[in-house]
Amino acid sequence: MAIFNQTHLTGQIQAHNMTSGLGLPLPGVLCEYRAFPADGLVAVPDFMSDEEACNLPIASLTAWMAINGMRPLGQPAQGGETVLIQGTGGVAIAGLQIAHAAGLKTIVTSSSDEKLEKARKMGADFTINYRTTAGWESEVMRVTGDKGADIIFENGGAQTLRKSFDCIAFGGLINCIGYLSGKEDVSEDKLHTNVLALRRNVTLKGILNGPKDRFEEMTQFYERHQIRPVVDRTFKFDEAKEALKYLYSGGHFGKVVVKVAE
Repeated sequence: MAIFNQTHLTGQIQAHNMTSGLGLPLPGVLCEYRAFPADGLVAVPDFMSDEEACNLPIASLTAWMAINGMRPLGQPAQGGETVLIQGTGGVAIAGLQIAHAAGLKTIVTSSSDEKLEKARKMGADFTINYRTTAGWESEVMRVTGDKGADIIFENGGAQTLRKSFDCIAFGGLINCIGYLSGKEDVSEDKLHTNVLALRRNVTLKGILNGPKDRFEEMTQFYERHQIRPVVDRTFKFDEAKEALKYLYSGGHFGKVVVKVAE
């Protein structure tokens, strides 16, 4: 498996590592053949198929860093915390699998009851339909006994960040991962991040994948717990355009895979 930023081997990512990103600015991996430096690769867990393993470098490692990136290397989470996961895409479902295996309580939001049912079957402790429960942040507070979530996968962006601040626990961690609802706050009640962060002593952390040593730490966890990444649908190599359209539609649960060769 190729690491995302090929020179990011350990610690906090630095500006020079950004020049080694696969897909941007370097060519990506939607190709039949590709050469990599040896230190830019991580071994695939023996029990996984290629279709499963290809989900680990981006989605799974991003989820791993959201839960464990602020902890010392080699000391991942082991229960006692509540994780709020927005959505049911690749990073979200990887986060659910990791959190559940680590013994953390999990809350998953989605606009689809069908997807929420799948999440419950995977071990989600609580699920919330944010279409039918507009004030989902209040529901998070209710199911946590007014404590709030210790860790939040903030996948929505401008339209969900305020809600995340309203249901984060004191001293909690909000991971800024995506911005599906947009990049700009268009509400009348403008977001004052400094005040909201101070209110509950919150840490707001941007997540841009992770280094090689954290990737290897995560694969050991996957092997120990025999976690198999969730593949929603697999497309053939010459169907890559259709795969991207399907991904963009948002109908997937887990990851969308393009199989390069039979």
